[in-house]
Amino acid sequence: MKFAYKFSNLLGSVYKKGDLLFSPDGNSVISPVGNRITIFDLRRNKSTTLPIESRYNYNALDISPNGCTLVAINEKGDAQIISLISQTVVHRYRFKRKVNAVKFSPDGKHFAVCKESNVFVFKAPGQFTGEYNAFVMERVFHGNFDVTTCLDWSFDSKVLAVGSKDMTVKLYPLDKWKDFRMYTLGSHTDAITGCFFERHSLDMITISQNGQLCVWESSKETKDLIPIENGPEKKRSKNTEDLIEDEIDVSKIKERSDEEIAASLKELEIEEESKNEDRIFYKRIAKHYIANDIKKDNHDATLTAVAYHKELKILVTGYSTGAFVIYEMPEVNLIHSLSISDNIITSICLNKTADWIAIGCGGYGQLLVWEWQSETYVMKQQGHTNNMNCVAYSTDGLILATGGEDGKIKLWNVHSGYCFVTFTEHTNAISGLAFSGNKKFVVSCSLDGTVRCFDVVRYRNFRTLASPRPVQLSCVAVDTSGEFIAAGGQDIFEIFLWSVKMGRLLEILSGHEGPIGGLSFNPTPGSTVLASVSWDKTLRIWDAIEKGSAHESIEIQSDGICVAFKPDGLEVAVGTLNGDITCFNIKTAQQTASISGKNDLGSGRSDTDLITAQQSLKAKSFTTLCFSADGESILAGGHSKNVCIYNVKEGIIIKKFEVTQNRSFDAVDDFINRRKMTEFGNIALIEEREPLEGGNISIKLPGVQKGDMTARSFKPEVRVFSLQFSPTGQAFAAATTEGLLIYSLCVGLVFDPWNLELGVTPKAIKEAIFKKEHVNALSMAIKLNEIDLIQEAMESVPIKDVELVITNLGEKYIERLLIILANALDNSRHLEFYLLWAQSILTYHGPGIKSQQNMPALIAIQKSLTRKFSQLSKICDFNKYTMQYISRQGELTSKKIDVNPFSEEMDQDID
Repeated sequence: MKFAYKFSNLLGSVYKKGDLLFSPDGNSVISPVGNRITIFDLRRNKSTTLPIESRYNYNALDISPNGCTLVAINEKGDAQIISLISQTVVHRYRFKRKVNAVKFSPDGKHFAVCKESNVFVFKAPGQFTGEYNAFVMERVFHGNFDVTTCLDWSFDSKVLAVGSKDMTVKLYPLDKWKDFRMYTLGSHTDAITGCFFERHSLDMITISQNGQLCVWESSKETKDLIPIENGPEKKRSKNTEDLIEDEIDVSKIKERSDEEIAASLKELEIEEESKNEDRIFYKRIAKHYIANDIKKDNHDATLTAVAYHKELKILVTGYSTGAFVIYEMPEVNLIHSLSISDNIITSICLNKTADWIAIGCGGYGQLLVWEWQSETYVMKQQGHTNNMNCVAYSTDGLILATGGEDGKIKLWNVHSGYCFVTFTEHTNAISGLAFSGNKKFVVSCSLDGTVRCFDVVRYRNFRTLASPRPVQLSCVAVDTSGEFIAAGGQDIFEIFLWSVKMGRLLEILSGHEGPIGGLSFNPTPGSTVLASVSWDKTLRIWDAIEKGSAHESIEIQSDGICVAFKPDGLEVAVGTLNGDITCFNIKTAQQTASISGKNDLGSGRSDTDLITAQQSLKAKSFTTLCFSADGESILAGGHSKNVCIYNVKEGIIIKKFEVTQNRSFDAVDDFINRRKMTEFGNIALIEEREPLEGGNISIKLPGVQKGDMTARSFKPEVRVFSLQFSPTGQAFAAATTEGLLIYSLCVGLVFDPWNLELGVTPKAIKEAIFKKEHVNALSMAIKLNEIDLIQEAMESVPIKDVELVITNLGEKYIERLLIILANALDNSRHLEFYLLWAQSILTYHGPGIKSQQNMPALIAIQKSLTRKFSQLSKICDFNKYTMQYISRQGELTSKKIDVNPFSEEMDQDID
């Protein structure tokens, strides 16, 4: 129960591809992030990732008009109906082919799905169908000749418009009418990108990929259409009188005169016109070429995304050049245009009031919300354009720093899930990150050969440290005081030690005969002991400040890849190339524990591997290690999709997490799909090239692990690049191929009693509260470890008796009580009451807490108080300035000072 960690949030990646959506109230953006879905609350400034995972990346989404149901379909056609209230998958359906678009009807009773050249209409869940299955198909339309690309419903949910790559828009009625069966709108010369009905009308706007916009006017409305009450009319057999011109005998025609033939043809035309007078028809009233303005600067601009607000008649178009344009319809007046990036805009949507425009760029992983009237960003988030290499927690657990192969360092707010600053000073991939002990700055090392210090308060690079000769740095470490920085070389086998205050190189530690795999300073305050591991199969313990280059060398069984200190500073753990984790006592240099974890890594076979997953497992190892906050367990990850938690003393695995089930990544499955195996071998080993361009190669060069691998399209392999435990002990972060995954303890969902006795029951606790036996009630509630009962027992204690209750509690209850206090300070409204509890605990039990250095519960209290202070300080400042303004206005009113200097002149003019 201690390791009941559950996935809680996804950071570092905000958008990949697929449809963006606004919630019906317009305050939240729903974004597909790979095989997960993230909801960005723009009012509360918080992001939440749904605890739902698909087997492949999502590409088509839509939300019901009431905002309760979400239909999400992945790139393989697996559909899920998700309840946004319970955040669970209610129903599933397999289309077995790629779905290009899905759309709910405005009345919420149906939703339509575009698959290949067909359109399927289903009854929406929640409507009484008499069947358990939510995907009840009602209609199927097969009128298109090519792949369907987009669709839209009329205002009354009776007509469906479907755009296709055959350059036409087909109109299908959901009900059966005499004068409307199907209608085709042409006039385009490229694939249709968007088609939209007008509000309270069947008039339409259609847009094609080359920027042609057509405005169509309907001859009828749905209220004027004539329904077929008794089913479709039966076809009667044709007699000789009803034969049309092609079916009439040729000999009879020749016997007639030219005048008779002309008269009969005229009669036929009149009959056809009379029949067609009753049918609906469309008239094109305008045609515009809206891509001309964009193509002036770039002739390769292609319209890739479009959105239309029916009430305010605002059209937004996005292009492959990264520009988007806003028009006022139906006159197509240009309102606003802006270029946001150099990458393709893959999705655009408008909120309810059309004030905010959400724009997604899949190539850069960029998500923007633009307020076009004030021309400001409501939200601007972008993940790393390539893999994350490293992650680091701040000492209070409020900030996460990530470094990627794109050379960027991003700082993330753990609570909100937003990135609030990005540093771009490095010119190559980031290889190591570390926070200083006082949380004032973060240190990074890069393959560009520099170590940089970034101020977390002022957001600036205030130190740049370089070695005497060019070297690629592979790891970095900072001591607890924040005065010394050490970095290890990858191509030059030396460790460089700098002073942060002076910015000078203090020492070059030589001795290793291979690339430096990892560095770690002793976390004990005041200690400058440094541990390093290398590919030369040695672990070395240095104290350069006291002893210079003197060190102690410990032989290990294989090449050293990573190293981590235990929080008490007495032991160090080393991860080696053979998949083992070995712990050593730094004072006696004796081995204290050994863990063999190769089999726990889990195998995974790439599509292009020529060997089995069992054979490839022999070359895998752990590449990142991290101790838990209490030092009893160790977290390990590496060349697989698994993250393992081990007990250090026992040397056994406690729990294993699979970071993803996404089959869009490579090496997730242990076996290759038999459908890919042919008589000639694996079909994935065949190079795919465009016939003319020679691009789109999907096979990487042998041995290439990073970059584009000479391929324009490839599946990245799932990996765990870095792990970090939160100082509070309540969560840990994993930097993976998918993004930065946060796992936290779900305290309220797990029954985890502590020192439970026979008489400790909820009923006994409530009886003790009723009898005002506060110490007994609180101790029993802590043993039962139910948050609601603990808070009830605490809130029943009178304020004057809080100190007395705390003095009678044993020290073994204090750490657990501090965790509950940290949670209550975050969520409860009784702020002053719980602050009084925290003050009394720290006052009475302070000496005992001080002796337990780096107690996770104490750091959790500090984290909650810091976050609450930052929230309240903004409110207090706002109220302070508001009160000053009101008091100033009151003074001016009491003195009867005329604020408007022109008022007297105005009065004279009126007289």
